[in-house]
Amino acid sequence: MKETQPNNPLHGKTLEHILTYLVAAYGWEGLYQEIRVNCFKKDPSIKSSLKFLRKNQWARTKVEDLYLETIN
Repeated sequence: MKETQPNNPLHGKTLEHILTYLVAAYGWEGLYQEIRVNCFKKDPSIKSSLKFLRKNQWARTKVEDLYLETIN
Protein backbone atom coordinates (compact mmCIF):
# COMPACT_ATOMS: atom_id res chain seq x y z
CA MET A 1 0.00 0.00 0.00
CA LYS A 2 1.34 3.39 -0.99
CA GLU A 3 1.23 6.11 1.63
CA THR A 4 0.17 9.57 0.52
CA GLN A 5 1.22 12.76 2.19
CA PRO A 6 -1.48 15.27 1.28
CA ASN A 7 -0.22 17.90 3.73
CA ASN A 8 3.42 17.73 2.61
CA PRO A 9 3.99 20.20 -0.28
CA LEU A 10 7.37 18.59 -1.05
CA HIS A 11 5.85 15.14 -1.58
CA GLY A 12 6.44 14.01 -5.15
CA LYS A 13 8.73 16.94 -5.96
CA THR A 14 12.25 16.06 -7.02
CA LEU A 15 15.19 18.22 -6.05
CA GLU A 16 15.69 18.95 -9.75
CA HIS A 17 12.10 20.20 -10.04
CA ILE A 18 12.52 22.42 -6.97
CA LEU A 19 15.82 23.87 -8.20
CA THR A 20 14.48 24.47 -11.72
CA TYR A 21 11.46 26.27 -10.26
CA LEU A 22 13.65 28.50 -8.07
CA VAL A 23 16.01 29.35 -10.94
CA ALA A 24 13.00 30.34 -13.06
CA ALA A 25 11.60 32.45 -10.21
CA TYR A 26 14.81 34.10 -8.97
CA GLY A 27 17.50 33.52 -11.59
CA TRP A 28 20.96 32.39 -10.52
CA GLU A 29 21.94 35.80 -9.14
CA GLY A 30 18.74 36.12 -7.12
CA LEU A 31 19.07 32.58 -5.86
CA TYR A 32 22.61 33.34 -4.70
CA GLN A 33 21.31 36.44 -2.87
CA GLU A 34 18.78 34.28 -1.03
CA ILE A 35 21.09 31.31 -0.32
CA ARG A 36 24.80 32.13 -0.23
CA VAL A 37 26.43 29.03 -1.70
CA ASN A 38 29.06 29.21 -4.41
CA CYS A 39 27.35 26.69 -6.67
CA PHE A 40 24.77 29.42 -7.40
CA LYS A 41 27.38 32.09 -8.15
CA LYS A 42 30.46 30.60 -9.80
CA ASP A 43 29.56 29.05 -13.18
CA PRO A 44 26.11 27.85 -12.04
CA SER A 45 24.26 24.97 -13.66
CA ILE A 46 21.46 22.66 -12.63
CA LYS A 47 23.75 19.62 -12.80
CA SER A 48 26.54 21.04 -10.62
CA SER A 49 24.08 22.52 -8.14
CA LEU A 50 22.24 19.21 -7.79
CA LYS A 51 25.52 17.44 -7.12
CA PHE A 52 26.38 19.93 -4.37
CA LEU A 53 22.91 19.89 -2.82
CA ARG A 54 22.78 16.11 -2.70
CA LYS A 55 26.04 16.04 -0.74
CA ASN A 56 25.18 18.86 1.68
CA GLN A 57 21.93 18.40 3.58
CA TRP A 58 22.13 21.87 5.20
CA ALA A 59 22.10 23.51 1.74
CA ARG A 60 19.32 21.24 0.49
CA THR A 61 17.23 22.20 3.51
CA LYS A 62 17.71 25.89 2.72
CA VAL A 63 16.66 25.31 -0.90
CA GLU A 64 13.57 23.37 0.17
CA ASP A 65 12.65 26.06 2.72
CA LEU A 66 12.98 28.79 0.07
CA TYR A 67 10.80 26.75 -2.27
CA LEU A 68 8.11 26.43 0.40
CA GLU A 69 8.24 30.19 1.05
CA THR A 70 7.98 30.91 -2.67
CA ILE A 71 4.97 28.69 -3.37
CA ASN A 72 2.98 29.94 -0.36
